[in-house]
Amino acid sequence: MIGTILWALIGGAIIGTLGKWVAPGDRHIPLWGTVLCGVGGVLLGNWLYVDVFDFRGSTAGLDWWRHIWQVAVAAILVVGSASVLGRPARRG
Repeated sequence: MIGTILWALIGGAIIGTLGKWVAPGDRHIPLWGTVLCGVGGVLLGNWLYVDVFDFRGSTAGLDWWRHIWQVAVAAILVVGSASVLGRPARRG
């Protein structure tokens, strides 16, 4: 149980950071928001990939398309949360 939560947080931080990097805009959200967007991106991206669009990984090893979907969903979540939680970037 603890290991699953720890992996979800680590994976969420990685996917959320990648989603934040891909997302357009110059707003900053807190680290906890990035991690939550990453966890949401992992869960929603995986659900869309497998259950909604019925894609199946046909490659040996890592399923890169699944991870691309997860990062894309995390980027969408980052853009949405930046409008609620974000603050403008400092200029100067």
